[in-house]
Amino acid sequence: MIALSKHIAFALLLALSIPATAETYTIGTGNQSGTYYPLGGMLAKLWSENIPDFDMRAEVTSASVENIVKVASGRELAGISMGNVMEQAIEGTKPFPRKMDVAVLFALYPNLVQFIVPANSDINSIEDLKGKRVSLGAPGSGTRISAINILSILGIDKNDMDSQALNYSATTRALANGQIDAGVIVGSLGVGAITELSLTRNVRILSFSAAELAKISTANPAYYTYSAPAGIYNDVGAFMVPAVWNVLLVNKNLDNKLAYEMTKVTFEHIDELRKAISVTQSTTVDNMDELAGVSLHPGAQKYFDEHKIQQ
Repeated sequence: MIALSKHIAFALLLALSIPATAETYTIGTGNQSGTYYPLGGMLAKLWSENIPDFDMRAEVTSASVENIVKVASGRELAGISMGNVMEQAIEGTKPFPRKMDVAVLFALYPNLVQFIVPANSDINSIEDLKGKRVSLGAPGSGTRISAINILSILGIDKNDMDSQALNYSATTRALANGQIDAGVIVGSLGVGAITELSLTRNVRILSFSAAELAKISTANPAYYTYSAPAGIYNDVGAFMVPAVWNVLLVNKNLDNKLAYEMTKVTFEHIDELRKAISVTQSTTVDNMDELAGVSLHPGAQKYFDEHKIQQ
């Protein structure tokens, strides 16, 4: 037993004496058919190539809620989330059991609340979803939280329909196969899952009425009205929907210098990011603090303030 203890002690001493290699981190993203995953992968690549002793990879997750919980608990260094879910995390409201120790590095791009139906469907309004088979998004996803919250604001309960909990890929497959009547994807304009579906099936995106949009933004100012032109998806007409900013989040106790470097590297290499991920045209220094009521991490705030001084 004494000999074994000596071996353990020696192994620990040896481990402590080995020079440290690059730290390996993860960034929480989302489903592989959404925008979060390729965006997270590109950010990881930029940081790994331009921050000394730093190595990051993108992790497939159920998106916003899971990313926030993992970042707050130190299991991920960074994550991507919808702004409204980030607000709930900071406030400690459902689905979070308490206030989460997270902060924003910078706003990314707007997410649109897109309810998809077959083109020949008799569903022509949000009210028509009652009694239908509707996928509201995967458990723990920002899509599901947003869909349920928005429907609730409009006086529609998830129990008013045959609600299902499917992720992006499963939602579009179920729509294509006639297994559901409607599905919601809260994602970027031109998100891959809907783009691919529209190439093989005739679909529509439901428009919200002006009264519905006003009611939503009044109840939750994180949402604003987005008017999408026709032709974004194959043979899909123009539509008006609620939108909310996505944000890049980190633990609020993340080292200020590292937070500053992650922000600085992103914007110094923003052209590379935009070539790979088109929605990041909206990712600008001026838009960093676009999510109202949520403070930037001090490291990111330093970079933002420096930019403002230079203008």
